[in-house]
Amino acid sequence: MPSKLIFLIICSTIVLCTLLYGAVHQPILSLFYLGTALILILWVFDSISMGQLRYNTHPLQIPIIATILYGIIQIIPFGYIPDIAGVRDIPNTISIDPFATKLSIMHFFALLVYFSAVLTFVDSAKRLKKLVTLIIVFGFLYSFYAILQSVLSPGKIYGIYEVPLAQPFGSFVNRHNFAAFMEMSLAIPLGMLFAGAVPKDKRLLYITAITLMAVALLLSGSRGGLVAFFAELLFLIFITTDTRGSSQMLLKIALVIIFFVVTILGTIFVGGESTLTRIAETAQSSDVTTNRLHIWSVTLKIISHYPIFGVGLGAFPQAYTKFDSLSGLERVEQAHNDYLQILADAGIFGLVFASLFVFYLVKTGIRSIKEKNNFRRAVAIGALSGCFAILVHSIFDFVLHVTAIAVIFLTLCAIVVTSGNSFPDDDPDKKRRKRKRKQKAELTAIDNPPGLEGNKQSSDPTEI
Repeated sequence: MPSKLIFLIICSTIVLCTLLYGAVHQPILSLFYLGTALILILWVFDSISMGQLRYNTHPLQIPIIATILYGIIQIIPFGYIPDIAGVRDIPNTISIDPFATKLSIMHFFALLVYFSAVLTFVDSAKRLKKLVTLIIVFGFLYSFYAILQSVLSPGKIYGIYEVPLAQPFGSFVNRHNFAAFMEMSLAIPLGMLFAGAVPKDKRLLYITAITLMAVALLLSGSRGGLVAFFAELLFLIFITTDTRGSSQMLLKIALVIIFFVVTILGTIFVGGESTLTRIAETAQSSDVTTNRLHIWSVTLKIISHYPIFGVGLGAFPQAYTKFDSLSGLERVEQAHNDYLQILADAGIFGLVFASLFVFYLVKTGIRSIKEKNNFRRAVAIGALSGCFAILVHSIFDFVLHVTAIAVIFLTLCAIVVTSGNSFPDDDPDKKRRKRKRKQKAELTAIDNPPGLEGNKQSSDPTEI
């Protein structure tokens, strides 16, 4: 029973974090933390009822644990800063903002609990299928709602919450975050379609869902999301096509081109001309990066001053003001490049942890996409392509700093891992079943050759 409740919380977290504005506001973050605390409590009850602690020891968790431990080191006081204007007893820590670092540690810990729970309790083919189905169905319904909202009430989320200084889309305050969510939701059905794991009677449903999600992504107007989506498609073509079969690759490229054309036509059909025009106008403007180049240059200054230890997890906004050469009227809290921000926040240690995470993910992904079970192989391909897309998108934005995006990303990472595991309730592939029936028929024919029955009858002593 505790195991079922934990799995229910895992599924609910994906949906609720997305619907509740991406879980970026403190009250909603508190609910997310309470959810992870409830997972821990139920985990204890599950261990008691099972008589043992169930825990997946996959090394993909190591970089997250290392980041948490390093964050704790960043807030340890090493002496005190000399008195300044009568202010004394200020602890001398690596982090320039210990409070922000404490919040980041708590956030990383909650994400670790969630990630570990997915790795541990998605322990059957049935649960893996349920999780995959949830992502596909929710992504389809959510994209449909987002398209309706963009037409009926583009400036207000749910027609209630107005965000005057941002560009919301769907339930996200930032349209780039919506695009990131769509990239990953799209990845699973795309991977299954490219890998040939979708039954013929369901292909039209999958294609419809994929097209609708792609239209919603394009309507969001996120150039980073569009680049990441294109990279995702190229990645899928690369890992699902035999390099020796050029005709197969050409066919898939042609299908991708047709898919893009249909997506653009669908976007125009629902009134997305302004979105396409905005993307084109931004690409031709004098500042193509929309001030990102300046933010990146300031971030590089921060990195050059704190190359080893960084300024502290979550302390980037405070460090930015010191090196910003502009008026300071614009509030900058993220580097709009997750890789640069990792270096700024945690220095060379952060780079090592991030590289280790990507290494384990790629290593596990290579093993999982070689699975013989067609469903698990297809799901692994889709999940890995979604992770690849978000890693590309992170070059231009800070999408992984949004809780809902981090949750779905870690879910895809867990799917990559669990897809490489064999389960007792795995459904054998149709091709393998046919092959086994054929082999069984051949063995039967060998054991009972023609004429054997007649020979047996003639040797019966009662007939002599």
